[in-house]
Amino acid sequence: MRIAVLASGRGTNLQAILDAIEAKALQARVVAVFSDRREPLAFERARQRGIPTVFLDPALFPNRREYDAALAQKVKSFSVDVVALAGFMRVLTPEFLREFPGRVLNIHPSLLPAFPGLEAQRQAWEYGVRFSGCTVHFVDQGVDTGPIILQSVVPVYEEDTPETLAERILKVEHKTYPAALQLFAEGRLQIEGRRVRINWKGRTPLKPRDCVLEWLDTVRNFGREALCFE
Repeated sequence: MRIAVLASGRGTNLQAILDAIEAKALQARVVAVFSDRREPLAFERARQRGIPTVFLDPALFPNRREYDAALAQKVKSFSVDVVALAGFMRVLTPEFLREFPGRVLNIHPSLLPAFPGLEAQRQAWEYGVRFSGCTVHFVDQGVDTGPIILQSVVPVYEEDTPETLAERILKVEHKTYPAALQLFAEGRLQIEGRRVRINWKGRTPLKPRDCVLEWLDTVRNFGREALCFE
C-alpha cells in the first residue's frame, strides 16, 4: 500500500508509521510527505529514510479551494492508495477530498465526537474528564467529524497538566494509527453511514475485553492505559 503523509509539524505520527513499516507491522510504503510549511521536522524524518518531500506554499494561492486542488494533483502524481494526515493543520476542502473518496485518514487526540478541533487535550483537561484518548477516523468535510475507525483510551490523573495528558495520548496515537492503516491495507474497513465496519475474517477480533494493557505503575488506582481497537 502506497501512503502519502500530510504533516505540518514534528511528524511523530509519521515516525510511528515508518517504524511500524520497518517492523513489518504495517504492510505499506510511505512514498511522499507533503507540508504547508517550508521545513517542518517531519521533512527531516522523511529525508532520513530517502522519502521525497513536497512543500506547497499556501501564500501562492488566492483561497483554500485552489490550494487544495493543487495539493490533490501533486499527491495524485505519486499514485497513492491512501492519504494519512499526521498533524496537518489545515481543514481539507471538497476539492481535495473528492480526489480520494474514502481514502483520507486522520488521527485526533481525543475520543471523538468529544473535543474536536484545536487543543483537544487542553479541552479534555479543562472539562475534567476521567479518561481521554485518540481517534483514527476517515476525513469528511467537517472538522474531526468523519466515521470512526479505531479509538484508544488513557486515564486522566488528578495531577495531570494539559502537557502531561498530551504526552500520554501521543504514546497511544503512535500505536493506533499504524494499526488502523494496516486494517485499511488489508481491505477490512467498510464505511456504512456514520459507522465503519471492520471485517475480522481470518483474524481474531479485538474487543474491549481484549484491550492491550500497559501498566504505568502499580500504585495508582488508574495506573494503566488501554489500547482498545473496537
